[in-house]
Amino acid sequence: MTALWQQPWFWPVLAVVVGLPVLLIVLTEIASTLQRRGNPGARVVRLLRTYVVPTAAVSILVAQVTIAVDSEDFTWTRVAATAFGFLVIVAVLNAVNLALFTNAEKGSWRDRLPSIFVDIGRIVLIAIGLAVLFSTVWGTDVAGLFTALGVTSIVLGLALQGAIGSVVSGLLLLFEQPFRLGDWLDAGGVRGRVVQVNWRAVHIDTGNGIQITPNASLAGSSFTNLSRGDGSYTVTALVAFTTDDPPAEVVALLQRVAGGLPELWPGTTPVAVPLGGAAYEVSYEVRGPAHEGSSLATLRSWLWYASRRAGLGLDGDTTDAFVTPERIEEAVAAVAPTLQVTADDVPALVPSVRLERYAAGEVVLPLGVVPEALRFVLSGAVALGVPTPGDAVLPVSRVERGDFVGQTVLTRQPTTTRAVAVSEVAVLVVPGDTLDALVRVRPRLARELGEVIDRRGAAAREVAEASGEARGPQGQLAS
Repeated sequence: MTALWQQPWFWPVLAVVVGLPVLLIVLTEIASTLQRRGNPGARVVRLLRTYVVPTAAVSILVAQVTIAVDSEDFTWTRVAATAFGFLVIVAVLNAVNLALFTNAEKGSWRDRLPSIFVDIGRIVLIAIGLAVLFSTVWGTDVAGLFTALGVTSIVLGLALQGAIGSVVSGLLLLFEQPFRLGDWLDAGGVRGRVVQVNWRAVHIDTGNGIQITPNASLAGSSFTNLSRGDGSYTVTALVAFTTDDPPAEVVALLQRVAGGLPELWPGTTPVAVPLGGAAYEVSYEVRGPAHEGSSLATLRSWLWYASRRAGLGLDGDTTDAFVTPERIEEAVAAVAPTLQVTADDVPALVPSVRLERYAAGEVVLPLGVVPEALRFVLSGAVALGVPTPGDAVLPVSRVERGDFVGQTVLTRQPTTTRAVAVSEVAVLVVPGDTLDALVRVRPRLARELGEVIDRRGAAAREVAEASGEARGPQGQLAS
């Protein structure tokens, strides 16, 4: 009796049974990679995987069956029965796919099942269907073949248990789906955004490159999905001032600056605490880990300008080469015509004014507050806008060099717009007491400021009314 492996059909059939699943898995991975990269070659690979390769495998199997049987037993009745059996297998596969996966509820285990598991299950069903078909129609002995394949699988499994274990870990990780594309992970000191997931490894964009972490490593250790939670993400920053700076003033400054960050999670309040000596810690909530870097950059930039304006020593540095008596006198001389003072009055006005700088995006003057001073723009530009309850800002006008904001300091009325620095802005600050003294002897200055107040207030009301928003009695938007 001829041994099983000496049968002429054994090796071709073995090549199909072993090679077909491997080839389908490889083609599936190639198609997924090309699709993620937007490569049009993905369509060709899917065509090969879905039609060409299975058809070739079936052709090889049918050819081996016709060789194995006697020519006189090869009847068209059996061919027709074989074709009918193939159609039944295809119908069963489509019915199973429709019942289990096509109509799967979103979020269920069927929806989260990786496609590679589906492919493996499909291959198993095809193998069983073909075995039943060939045994029933052609009388082929397939028991020996499955026995040989079982022994071969055990040998291959023992030889490749390390590699197979990594693949299985990856498949289980994909099935569980503890993270998805775009999520931020903290895995073993590696923090970044997931940009690619396959059955071998996870690709994490750390900002300094792509960290490729094997699935087995993630499956065998703990990691933190920073994107899962209540939607907010806590950012903590350590800063230092001088030991001479009052802690209460530093804490108030940190909370005020962090509270104005555009990335701040709505409804949250930053927290700042002294750590002893010159060290402080500020924590705030942002909209997700993706905003951590940008918010920290904005925070440190704004702190530099805010600490200079407050006279505090960020990082132990209290010097400010921008504020000099010569520059203050030059700024007063530049706005003297607007304040209706002469060149002889400039030296007397210098001690009562000051210079300030603001970073791009900083709020120079909030909405709905009574200004304490009139601010002349010396360089840069300031945008006036009306905030809405939806965090949008309706633009009203733009204040350029030589113009001013905070004109309602004269009437002690709240501001009707919010002034935000478009770029780095330098301003000359004229306190309210100084402005009152100038107005008392210069009635025309009071009339001009009153005209500006009326004009800008009307413009703000017009913008708010055009957007369909209702304004409150103090010129603020009513919810």
